[in-house]
Amino acid sequence: MRKLLFLSILLTVCSALFAEDGSSRRTAFPGGKCFLYRVTLKDKAGNGYSLQNPEEFLSLRAIERRQRQRLPLDSTDLPVSAKYVEAVGVKGVSVVGKSKWNNSLLVSCAKPSAMDRVMKLPFVSGVKLVFSSPKLYETSARQSFRKEFQEWDTLSHHPYGITKDQLGSLNGIRLHDAGYRGKGMVIAVLDAGFMNVDKIPAFHRLKLVGLRDFVIPKSPNLFQEMEHGTKVLSVMAVNQPDVYVGSAPQASYMLLRTEAHQTESLAEEDFWTQAVEYADSAGVDVINSSLGYHEYDDKATSYHYWDLDGRQALISRMASLLASKGIVLVNSAGNEGMGAWKKINVPADAADILTVGAVTPEGVNAPFSSVGPSADGRVKPDVVAFGSPTALLSGRGTIINDIGTSFSAPLVAGLVACLWQALPGKSAREIMELVRQSGSNTLHPDNIYGYGIPDFWKALQAGKKLK
Repeated sequence: MRKLLFLSILLTVCSALFAEDGSSRRTAFPGGKCFLYRVTLKDKAGNGYSLQNPEEFLSLRAIERRQRQRLPLDSTDLPVSAKYVEAVGVKGVSVVGKSKWNNSLLVSCAKPSAMDRVMKLPFVSGVKLVFSSPKLYETSARQSFRKEFQEWDTLSHHPYGITKDQLGSLNGIRLHDAGYRGKGMVIAVLDAGFMNVDKIPAFHRLKLVGLRDFVIPKSPNLFQEMEHGTKVLSVMAVNQPDVYVGSAPQASYMLLRTEAHQTESLAEEDFWTQAVEYADSAGVDVINSSLGYHEYDDKATSYHYWDLDGRQALISRMASLLASKGIVLVNSAGNEGMGAWKKINVPADAADILTVGAVTPEGVNAPFSSVGPSADGRVKPDVVAFGSPTALLSGRGTIINDIGTSFSAPLVAGLVACLWQALPGKSAREIMELVRQSGSNTLHPDNIYGYGIPDFWKALQAGKKLK
């Protein structure tokens, strides 16, 4: 499974495919045959909103974030036209998603012929098939979990326990010791599921401020879906002194499901887009996305190397907008380094984000970590962090070592939130540049290490000097 960026995913897939008695959990696609189309609109005429009244479509926190960074609103911030949504909805199809930044709708229908009527509407500029449901669909079941850590999980004589080295390598413990542990910051986590986050005791201190599913079909329970999001979240959010302390243990978290692990399609870019727009409107500061794409089930829609310019893929175009909204996106580079593809995925190619690769505890690049540059010559990844391995919590509540850039990214994302807590007057772009310039490879950035391993204490000191 390519989109979940870690190499041990086969074990997770196996647990999702079979019940405890070993029986298959494959069923017919919920609701029968389904096609999803991206319908692009020509304009936003008659949407009923004005840039002079942003409180009608953005939260107060989102507005304040823009004002603090002196970022103007623009036409992309305005919602899509409700009149257009209604007009499409009466053509025998269902509108199941909307993107104001792309000015598009996600439309569901049982037969492609139903889209003929939609294509003839005068305000529609384009229609694109992004998903065709498979005959069989894999359902997920909740795993059992441990209520307590084992004695051997504790690293004696250190308050950070097993995370001492991975946070210490980024000088994150020093940042924490100065009082910056993410308090007051909101981090959105985009992933495939958050197995047992509601049950595992180590997450009982989690400050959860939002939970939403953007995938079609929606899950009956995000906490019974894949454990990948649980692992990613744990790297940032767990706060168990002497055992495991995450990179932003005092931050608040929004958990958003955008990834359908059963299939690989362009629609997942639409799900992702809806999620980041939602996060923006809610006032999120940092987004962690340990997801990436380049090859789809429909090979005709897969990407080529020349597409990796931050503009060709919908997901990359939307990712490149986030800094202009005042948000830092931290995205994993991908785990394609040892495969035929080798390169970064989308949206890791986006501009104005932090793309994170993986290194070993010795600081050597992990051979699986995807490499750059972007198609237009930008350095990628931007930085690197522990990813071969990273200590984390599984969906069963156990501390394990796992490998992948999926887990390098949240190490950085959490500390970005801590750094921004310390430097609230900085913009998203300024924070990202401080992180890059604190890297161990700043003098000669390349397309394996990027700017190197960031030093967040050094970034803080540099940020204070630039006030």
